Parts: sequence; structure tokens; C-alpha cells
Amino acid sequence: MSHQPASNSRPQSPSGSRRSRNFVPKLLLSLLLFAAMFALAMMIGAKNIALTDIWSAMFRPGVQGEDISIIRDIRLPREVGGILVGSALAVSGAIMQGLTRNPLADPGLLGLTAGANAALAFTFAFIPAVGYFGTMTACFIGAACGVMLVFGLSALRRRGLSPLRMVLAGAAVSALLSAVADGISLAFKISKNVSMWTAGGLIGTTWGQIQAIAPVIILGVAAALLLSRQLTILSLNEEAAVGLGLKSTQVKIALYVLITLLAGASVALVGNFAFIGLMIPHIVRALVGTDYRTILPMSAILGAVFMLFADFLARMVNAPMETPIAAIISIMGLPFFLLIVRKGVKSLS
Repeated sequence: MSHQPASNSRPQSPSGSRRSRNFVPKLLLSLLLFAAMFALAMMIGAKNIALTDIWSAMFRPGVQGEDISIIRDIRLPREVGGILVGSALAVSGAIMQGLTRNPLADPGLLGLTAGANAALAFTFAFIPAVGYFGTMTACFIGAACGVMLVFGLSALRRRGLSPLRMVLAGAAVSALLSAVADGISLAFKISKNVSMWTAGGLIGTTWGQIQAIAPVIILGVAAALLLSRQLTILSLNEEAAVGLGLKSTQVKIALYVLITLLAGASVALVGNFAFIGLMIPHIVRALVGTDYRTILPMSAILGAVFMLFADFLARMVNAPMETPIAAIISIMGLPFFLLIVRKGVKSLS
């Protein structure tokens, strides 16, 4: 059977193919950047700690001391949490952009994190003794409800949602779910608990929390990598996917489940972050092209690097006080969002 390129598809350009061929050196450079940022985040803080002490804390269990305890009990779980959340949000954003062919897609902009926040408030109010695993499960359910509300709006129009309408629908759903969370918080006098969680931050991250979310995020990212070829086909257009024999419905369901799990786990740990899933995939596509077999692993690494950098800034901008990391990310993300709207989106009508 001959294969003709669909008229609306976006085949990879020669420069994009060249970027894909150069993927391994770029991947190695990104891993070096990750290692350097991780070391910097571990060394510098309210108390600077020598690299030798960090090495001892991580790889010599018998060594004890004040600096060793700071690394093991405070900084290491915090930075590991940042790595997991950054990777999860970047990968989920890349998947959403590929699935919807919408350059403005992001879990924080399309209702997922707001839904998880509303579920969080509901859990605190009605099931306060549920424990961290139960809270995380509630966040998964809330994220799923958020994304279903946004994409359900597409059924109201025969032609579906354009990128701009999808963002507007996400903003409306996010506002609704945020109001629900605020209403529950005020009615049950749990505003302080909810706001401390949803303000977004890695302060107080524990190894117990890491153990709960790490399997979900690691398995979710791994499953996304396994479906990266199918996602690349879906990112072209629906006709091309069907013509190549792809079971698009099943693949879409699997990918939406992965998005929900990754976003829900992230909110369960750090609260509501927007823009990470928007920025990182765009940066990655500029580096490695349009093949999601290269986009997803690079997004996972650079998402982790970005989160480590944002957490480092949050600790150092107003040291020894700590700036909310959500504010740092929003300050960096909003200009990027406006730049994409101005230059990168051609179908905003």
C-alpha cells in the first residue's frame, strides 16, 4: 500500500531530521547540565555544604554529622521531589501538546491541576484521616474530572475547540474548580491547610511522600516513552494515524490516563504549578525536532533541571527567607506564554 502524506500533516523538516540525528550528544549535555544543577542545589542554601559532605551523605551510610543530616533529611528529599515533579509536568505537557496539536496545552492551563486542588480540598474537609496515599488518589480523580470538563466542552461544537478556545475553556474550568476549592475551604475552616499545600513548594518534602509518588511518576514516564512513536503519529493528524493502522482511540485513552497520573501525582506533592508543561516541550522541540521519541526523554531531563533551578532561585532570591516557588515559575512562565501566543500560534481564531 502506498503512503501519501496527508495535506495537514507536519512532516519533519531536514533541519528537524538533523536535530534528531544529533540527539545523543544533546542528551549527554542535558545529563551533564542536570548533574551540575543537582550539585548546585544540594550545595548552596541557608547553609553551604561541601561537595565531599554531599557525596558522603549519599553514598556512605555510616557517616554522621550535622551537614550530613541536612542533606539526608532535608535537601535530598526536597530535590528528588523537584526532579520527579519537573519531569512529570514536562512530560505530561509534551503529551498534551502532541495529542491536541495545541501549542498552548499545559496541565496547569487546561484544568488538571485545578481539578486536583478541588479534590484535595474535598479530601481535607470530608476525609481528613485518609493519609497521603488517599490524598494522592483523590488528586488523580480530581485531575481526571478537570480534563474531562475541558475536553467535554469540545462536544458542544461540531468543529471542536481551537487552541485559543481550549485555553479559554481551561481558564473557565480552572476558575470554577478553584472557586469550589475555596468554598469548601471556607465552609470547613481548612483554608490554611489547603493554601499551604496549593501555594506550591517543596518545603517539608519527606521520604514517605517520595516513596508514594515516585513509582507513579517513574512508571508513567516510562509508559509515555513506550508510546512515544504512536504519539508522534497522532501529532501529525488523525487521518495519517488511521492510515498507518494506529488504534488511535486506545492510544489516546492510555495517554490521557498517563497525563492524569503524572499531573495528579505532581499536585499531590507540591500543589498547583502552571507553565512547566508549556515551556519545556517548546524548548525541547527547538533542540531535537518533532519526533516524540526524542522529545519525551529530553523533556523529562530538562523539566527536572528547570525545577531544580526554580527551587534554587526560591531559596536564594530572598535568603534566608524562602520565596514561593510557584511565584518564581509564574514569573518565568508568563512571558513565555505570551511569546507563544504572539509568535507560535497560527490557529487562534
